[in-house]
Order: sequence, then structure tokens, then C-alpha cells
Amino acid sequence: MELIRKPDWIRVKAPSGENYVKIKQTLGLEVLHTVCEEARCPNIAECWGTGTATIMIMGDTCTRGCRFCAVTSGKPDFLDAEEPSRVAKAVKEWGLKYVVITSVCRDDLKDGGSEHFAKTIKAVKTLCPQIIIEPLIPDFMGNEDSIKKIVDSRPEVISHNIETVARLTPKVRDVRASYEQSLQILKKIKDIDSGIYTKSSIMLGLGETKEEIVQTMKDLRTVGVDILTVGQYLQPTLKHLPVVEYVTPQEFNSYRENACRMGFIYVVAGSFIRSSYKAGEFFLENIVRRKNILKT
Repeated sequence: MELIRKPDWIRVKAPSGENYVKIKQTLGLEVLHTVCEEARCPNIAECWGTGTATIMIMGDTCTRGCRFCAVTSGKPDFLDAEEPSRVAKAVKEWGLKYVVITSVCRDDLKDGGSEHFAKTIKAVKTLCPQIIIEPLIPDFMGNEDSIKKIVDSRPEVISHNIETVARLTPKVRDVRASYEQSLQILKKIKDIDSGIYTKSSIMLGLGETKEEIVQTMKDLRTVGVDILTVGQYLQPTLKHLPVVEYVTPQEFNSYRENACRMGFIYVVAGSFIRSSYKAGEFFLENIVRRKNILKT
């Protein structure tokens, strides 16, 4: 397939700055990983430059082999029992008000690593009681007990990405993932605790139609998803799926307006938007804190 030339609006700034260096140093000292680096996120300069990072726990090797993802696939190492405390220490050192914690998939573990995930959330909450935490979780093979462990750790927001439209899911995601399973996970979170904000993300440019994109947004709203991010798929290496189309800024804006009309409380859409992106985090921080004030 012939490669499509990147349009002028696809430009990424080289990482630099004091905050970028500080986060880089802390990650090295605490032996932590970020999805920003492992997934080659195009926003690393912007987010790290303002002191925002998405920490990736349970190692840097995923048991899945999604064809869009730059994270290494293979056999992971044993879980590090000290990782939750190191994550908490790093978050406190950065002085964050909002943090996203994600992970590789760990199908080698009976609970998919949900207990370790929950321990990390609790450790951060203990050391930084005022922080807002958004776990971006894998599917845990749809296991309800694993999902409940995450909900019971009391994060304010829980994210799980649908990634793409139903038709393309078998081609884009690992065979163990499914479109319907992801919808059910998002529904289960709300069933367990309707007060938790849920969030999901869609990548565009993989060959989906406009009708399929709209249907995916409708499906997410049907299971109560509150926050939506919509971004451009960017091929991380030649081994990954090629980009079929670069969606224009005007089209992204149209999808954002359409999603807002569906009832999402917040939608971020654009070429470089990812499921963890500081613009969305700033908004969520404000609505969560307003909610907490109203409770008191």
C-alpha cells in the first residue's frame, strides 16, 4: 500500500524544557515507565513541558499484540511489589493535581493485574490525598471482579478505550479484545458506581466511515460514557497498520460538535488528541472538584 504524505497540520515539536527534564529524571530514578514514551505519544513535549505525564505500571511489555500500538509485546516480568509506592513518590514530587495511571495488558496474571493497579491508586491517594486520579484500564478479559477492584479503589474517573469502530476492531486490536467487551466494561463501571465519570477514546484514519464513527459515539453514550476523546491514528513503525486517511481539523470539529449534541459532558477532538491529554484533564479536574464541593 502506498504511504500517504503527512499534511501540513501534522507537526510535532521536539521535547525540551525544565519540566520535561524533571519528569525524565524522576522516571529514571524511580524506575518507572510512561505511556508517553512507550506509545510514542505526539504530545510528550506539550504535556511534559507543563508537568503532566501518564504513568504506565506493571512493566513495559504487553501480553497483547494490537496492530496500532507501539508498546512492546511479549512475556512480561514479575510484578514489582514496590512499584505502587514509587509511583506515589513520583506523583508527589511532580506536585500534580491530576494524574493518569495506565498499564500494559497482563493476561499472564489471574486478575489481569487489577489488584496491583488498585494498590497503586490507593498508594497515590494516601500520599497525595487531594489528587484526582484517572486510571486508564485494560479490559481484564471482561472480569467483573477485576473491574470492581478498580472502582473500589475510589478513583474519580475511569477510562477504557474502545479504540476503533466495530467493523475494524478484529483488524486493529488483539484477538482477545472486542468492541462489545469494551462497551460492557464501561457499562459495568457505571453499574457498580454511577457517580464515577467514565471516559473513552476513538482513533480515526484507519479506514472507518463517518457513519461508523457516529455509531461508535452513540454506542458509548448508550453505556453512559461521560467523556470522549477523538484523535488521529499515527503509524508508529512500518510494522504497524498504515494510515488510511488524515482527518482534517474541520472534520474533527464536526465530530466534536456531533458528540456534544449526543450528551457527552466533554469532548476533545483533534489530530494530536489522545485518551490522556492535558486539556481534557484540566476540564475533568474542574468538574470533579466542583462536584466534591457540592457534596460538602
